[in-house]
Amino acid sequence: MKKNLFLLFLIFCYSCDPFDAIIEDSDEQVVFYESATKSDQAAPADSLKVGSWNIKFAGGRLDFFFDCYGDRSLMKMAEVEAHLEGLAGKINQMDVDVLYLQEVDINAKRSTHIDQVQWLLDRTDFNYAVYASQWKSEYVPSDGIGPIDSGNAILSRYPISNAERIALPLIEEQSGLIQYFYLRRNILKAEISDAQGQSISLLNTHTSAFAKDGTKDKQLEQIKATVDQLQADGKSFVLGGDFNSLPPSSQKVNGFSDDVCPKDSEFSANDFSAEANIMLPFYDYTPLISLVDFAIKNEDYFSFTANKDGFWNRKLDFMFTNASFKAGLVHLDKDRGGMATMPLSDHAPLSGTLFNW
Repeated sequence: MKKNLFLLFLIFCYSCDPFDAIIEDSDEQVVFYESATKSDQAAPADSLKVGSWNIKFAGGRLDFFFDCYGDRSLMKMAEVEAHLEGLAGKINQMDVDVLYLQEVDINAKRSTHIDQVQWLLDRTDFNYAVYASQWKSEYVPSDGIGPIDSGNAILSRYPISNAERIALPLIEEQSGLIQYFYLRRNILKAEISDAQGQSISLLNTHTSAFAKDGTKDKQLEQIKATVDQLQADGKSFVLGGDFNSLPPSSQKVNGFSDDVCPKDSEFSANDFSAEANIMLPFYDYTPLISLVDFAIKNEDYFSFTANKDGFWNRKLDFMFTNASFKAGLVHLDKDRGGMATMPLSDHAPLSGTLFNW
């Protein structure tokens, strides 16, 4: 009887989408934003400064249940606003023309329903933004999460056009019920144009962190196919985001001690030792940080830590282009722990200047 009721519930979910959790790819799935007060910006000329940052929904380093430090799923408004103030200050310090953001909440109980895209847009030097959901449901019935709308965003000083959401494969090993309420990864793709009307494609993505069934490989293959098609079409692009993967062949992937979640936990990190060259195909294009530079002094380019009390010790964040990059930078403030950055997220931001696009 219980099994039959469960099957009926699944049929109801998939046929009616009662919690509005299924995200269809269409123009309507991209939200366009403008800042409250726009500053006049001439179209970019021969260079473009681009950044990327997983901001962890303005959660800072609080003890969330999925980090396996605590059991929190919700924040107080004062906490969210304090973290957003810090994020805005760091973003203004970066002084980029375009910024890719991952894990941005626009209407979530956990972050007191603050639209973080609009909030940051109104307090930074950007004029325009686009947003695409990765996790959207009127109610998630677990861990106190409740209503959620979280995803990827692109902020820009310049007008944005031709924005679209490109779906990435779902985690196949999940049950139908879990998959219904789970994250739906995507590429957020948009364009800006220079003074001569030449456009460049902006692609922001965030791949799966916990899939152990090869889903992330399929997501990366689709991302690579997307930029390969842009290259074949003669279009310039810059791809960036949180790839939840290590650089190929230039960092020891064994011995990380900062995966605090039990190995049988659904929040245990991927087995990085089994995917040492998973990012290698993207190096067909120009990386923000070359493998040579990374091998010489890789700690300068680490951008992630799962250890609340530790230092940056992994590189999971990347940018690639079919144009040219000036030397890349990770914004750690040069003090061993990057303490001006680390309290704001488990990721550090990175940026670089794009030429010849």
